[in-house]
Amino acid sequence: MDEKKVIPEAFANRQLISHGFEEITLDLSPTIKRICKIYFPNAELVSDRFHVQRLMNEAISDMRIDCRWETIELENKEIAFAKELGKKNNPLTFNNGDTRRQLLARSRHIIMKHFSKWTDSQRIRAEILFREYPALEGAYQVSMELTQIYNTTTSKGVGLTRLAHWYNKVERLNIKFFKSVIVSMQNIYDTVANYFIRGATKASAESFNAKIKAFRSQFRGVQDIPFYIFRIEKFFA
Repeated sequence: MDEKKVIPEAFANRQLISHGFEEITLDLSPTIKRICKIYFPNAELVSDRFHVQRLMNEAISDMRIDCRWETIELENKEIAFAKELGKKNNPLTFNNGDTRRQLLARSRHIIMKHFSKWTDSQRIRAEILFREYPALEGAYQVSMELTQIYNTTTSKGVGLTRLAHWYNKVERLNIKFFKSVIVSMQNIYDTVANYFIRGATKASAESFNAKIKAFRSQFRGVQDIPFYIFRIEKFFA
């Protein structure tokens, strides 16, 4: 694919569009990264921290789902075995009232939140979850450590060192769901570390994009594009 064709004709002059841009925060798309390097050669590229953390969240979520499917399969075998014996199956119930299957299903929000934001019932559920699935606890801890690195590091040099130690810790866990995360982050190592220079994110752009989508959803398509852009400027500019 010709990367230049992705940019509208109005931006064909590289010198024009690259002028004045010192830093660009972008998602993890390699195509967007290549385009930025071509059309904004002097700008510092920063991988948005929330997209990086989303990789970890998705990996932990996949890990929880995998445990849940294993639990469902085991539960089905226990039910079938109980039927063969002519007995009623009584699944294990923890002290908070959850069965193993319910525990994993109801923990999906817990492992995405910082422990300081857990409610009392979520704290009890988390204790049971991590006791029964210690691998999930290890995964949750390294995820929170990444958040801590982002929240407390203000120097690129220090950030590079902390990320290197964090990579080593994740690799020692030897969790299959994290292997792709590590490879993905190593491929964008330089732009991930650039976050620690000024702490730039694309949160404002994401918020504005959400507003535009909500505004557009009120109509059945847009025919008069100039007037549509005029209305957006009046409402949100």
